[in-house]
Amino acid sequence: MAVDLLLGLQWGDEGKGKIVDVLTKNYDIIARFQGGPNAGHTLEFDGIKHVLHTIPSGIFHKNAINVVGNGVVIDPVIFKKEIDNLKKFNLDIKTILLISRKAHLILPTHRLLDAASEAAKGKAKIGSTLKGIGPTYMDKTGRNGMRVGDLELDDWKEKYRSLANKHEAMINFYDVDIQYDLAELEADFFMAVKVLKELTFIDSEEYLYQAQKAGKKILAEGAQGSLLDIDFGTYPFVTSSNTTAAGACTGLGIAPNQIGGVKGIFKAYTTRVGSGPFPTELFDEDGETMGRVGNEFGATTGRPRRCGWLDLVALKYAVRINGVTELMMMKGDVLSGFKKLKVCTAYNYKGKKIEHLPFNIEAENVTPIYTEMDGWAEDLTKMETEAQFPKALKEYIAFLEKELEIPIKIVSVGPDRTQTIHR
Repeated sequence: MAVDLLLGLQWGDEGKGKIVDVLTKNYDIIARFQGGPNAGHTLEFDGIKHVLHTIPSGIFHKNAINVVGNGVVIDPVIFKKEIDNLKKFNLDIKTILLISRKAHLILPTHRLLDAASEAAKGKAKIGSTLKGIGPTYMDKTGRNGMRVGDLELDDWKEKYRSLANKHEAMINFYDVDIQYDLAELEADFFMAVKVLKELTFIDSEEYLYQAQKAGKKILAEGAQGSLLDIDFGTYPFVTSSNTTAAGACTGLGIAPNQIGGVKGIFKAYTTRVGSGPFPTELFDEDGETMGRVGNEFGATTGRPRRCGWLDLVALKYAVRINGVTELMMMKGDVLSGFKKLKVCTAYNYKGKKIEHLPFNIEAENVTPIYTEMDGWAEDLTKMETEAQFPKALKEYIAFLEKELEIPIKIVSVGPDRTQTIHR
């Protein structure tokens, strides 16, 4: 049984959590394959708004098992808060939430290192969420990290102390003013680890192999977005993991030939949190309207998102490197009221027109070339079928499908799980 993937095609915040929640009824297992609590997957249903950071977005469906894969990095303190926030839903967490022993742990000193590193960069900072993600992945690739499975060993605290001491020496090396009380941070950490150890740890690659063999339907859930991929994103303004389809293989232990459909999610416009190039970014009233109507604030950080027109050059790039087989367009409702819409279909790159994403898309090298289209005034949020869509929206969707050469299967017209139109 092939494993389907669901991932973001822009700079994150595309609405992956909502769509995973909507699709979970079709799957037996939802498996998160990379990233950490820098993710903020927002779900709305039954009048409730809920934000998940590490736990897969299928957790509210009692028919599904949720797996935190080996490619994920886990902060026990944040994880404990997520578990506490789920208690009111009366979920059997020990049964429906499984954690890979090979997933790496974020220590308190990882977060301090993150803050020290950003402070040392000054104006060149990358806009880290300061959750300790980067330093944790650095320890992973440097073969120094602590993993969930280490917590089952008698000497795990000695391993922790050795790594934390190393981190403190590194923090001192940065020579920046970082105020912290490590004893207080460690007290929270050790309490959270105790809760984490009460959950179910698994050898996730073996578990998923046997699940496939048994014919179980699996959906791999990505975090962040393709343009934040450590290799293929707008480096160095990226995250520390592989957010693209290839990351699902390494982040879950699934063979490439076992990947089935690749579901790509994008907004009807473009947003970005933090630093980094953004060719279609708007600094005018249109950009302000997108941010206000779309409630564009980071679910994890609360930071306002930068907004701009849809960038098809970047979107085509993401579609190709992921092998996307079907698309989901989010927040179409936010564009209601714009008389004219613009879509970037090419770049002027150093005086030459190009239609691919070049090595460097900083503003001094790239200016967007736009195609202008009619907008629509109708409120989409109460619409229940595609037949109700205004003509201009249908034309917008048709134009995107023609350019991307991939069908748009879902159009989201609001944040609630019911505001999802299947085509």
